[in-house]
Amino acid sequence: MMIEALIAVALVGALVTFIAPNRIAGKLAFAISLVPAALSIWIFTAFDGSGNALLDGTLAFESHLEWIQLGEYSISWFVGVDGISLPLVVLTTILTSLAIMSSWTPIDDRESQFYGLILFIEANLIGVFTALDFFLWFIFWEAVLIPMYLLIGIWGGPRRKYAAIKFFVYTNVASLVMFGAFIALIFGLGDGVTSFALPEIANAMLNGGPEGLFGLEGTTLASVVFIAMFLGFAVKVPVVPFHTWLPDAHVQAPTPASVLLAGVLLKMGTYALLRFNFTMFPDQVETYAVPIAAIAVISVIYGAMLALAQTDLKRIVAYSSVSSMGYVILGLVAYTQFGVGGATFQMVSHGLISGLMFMAVGVIYNATHTRLVTDMSGMADRMPVAVGILVAGAFGYMGLPLMSGFAAEYFIFFGAFGAEFPYAPLFTSLAMFGIVIVAGYLLFALQRAVFGPYELETDYEVSRAPLHDIAPMFVLLGLIIALGVAPDLIFQMITDAVDPILSGGDL
Repeated sequence: MMIEALIAVALVGALVTFIAPNRIAGKLAFAISLVPAALSIWIFTAFDGSGNALLDGTLAFESHLEWIQLGEYSISWFVGVDGISLPLVVLTTILTSLAIMSSWTPIDDRESQFYGLILFIEANLIGVFTALDFFLWFIFWEAVLIPMYLLIGIWGGPRRKYAAIKFFVYTNVASLVMFGAFIALIFGLGDGVTSFALPEIANAMLNGGPEGLFGLEGTTLASVVFIAMFLGFAVKVPVVPFHTWLPDAHVQAPTPASVLLAGVLLKMGTYALLRFNFTMFPDQVETYAVPIAAIAVISVIYGAMLALAQTDLKRIVAYSSVSSMGYVILGLVAYTQFGVGGATFQMVSHGLISGLMFMAVGVIYNATHTRLVTDMSGMADRMPVAVGILVAGAFGYMGLPLMSGFAAEYFIFFGAFGAEFPYAPLFTSLAMFGIVIVAGYLLFALQRAVFGPYELETDYEVSRAPLHDIAPMFVLLGLIIALGVAPDLIFQMITDAVDPILSGGDL
């Protein structure tokens, strides 16, 4: 019942925080969020399983309870973790606690509702990463959209309503496309499945696949579903050309919402691609490997080039997320142990680094009330600790050895270069060029904004950031270095869960 405890504490905590007085809401939410964080770390230390929950039934902390009967199909409460989902659950709980602490300075209006929504997001994110029944998973998937829409629309910047509506429309339409495609697949499997349990559907797909539907033969139906689901998840990732909602959402969102959006919500898309497309459709992965690899490389290069053209620090970090998620897609399509394992490692690494970067940018904005690199210089003189952490996070983004970004990119490039799809070395080499562009836009921004003589266009007094703004960044930096120095803290459990995917589940 540990998974239920994680979700329940966050949900009940959200309700309690909603009705708490504003003056204590932030501290109360932080205290409540420490419980799921501690529980998830305990689950991580107690985890001794190996294998993939969908393919060979190797599932830790499993709960399975029949819920609803819909004709021939049953819906159940079915949750658990394996080596793919557990690191993302821990990432979610830790980032939530740190995001709440980072909110204490900038959030001073309707605090009870703000912190309640943060905890509500946490509960549903845990559900997304642990649910193994499609209907249950989809409920959690959709429920994440509502609080993020409200966080952007209520506490965001001047164009918050536009950004919130754009975020909701893009992601909701994508969800409908994905949902319709997967339901068609379940019906197409015929007598092969009797429930919406993802392990049963995955095994049916790998033991013959769909029989056909709507006049489409089985192979054609599988290809149509694969493409539709890929497009639906690609919006959430996001990859080019479905990325246009992301910069607006990040720029207008309050800093804590940006931390969770980049740190965890984007991983919903890549996690779903791994769980659904790259686990259940191995033949289609091979068929469409070249166009998927092309999309990945375009996202890497184009996202980095867009970041290079920005002067807003938040937009720079936002576009860098598009580039970083391109590396994840490249690792997945490589379909090798290091490629898929590295992609999953990159999900965690990017969650930590992007969370750190958005927090650092938020701390600078709290003091200067501007994010434009053309409006400031010499911030290191006035905010040496915050700027030092920002520089360290930027080097993590650039893949400095002994930081998690280096380990993730090494795994992906090593796995992708030796992949079997056509032109794999060429695609990998092109993607590696993205690192050069990343260094270009980050070094330009740092050179202009934090070094040199002190100047500030806005009329604010800049001083050292308070401890509660600095402490969350120190924690994230420590985790980034820990995973860079000892990647096997999570990489071994990830590869144990990835291996059955590459072998078709040994079916």
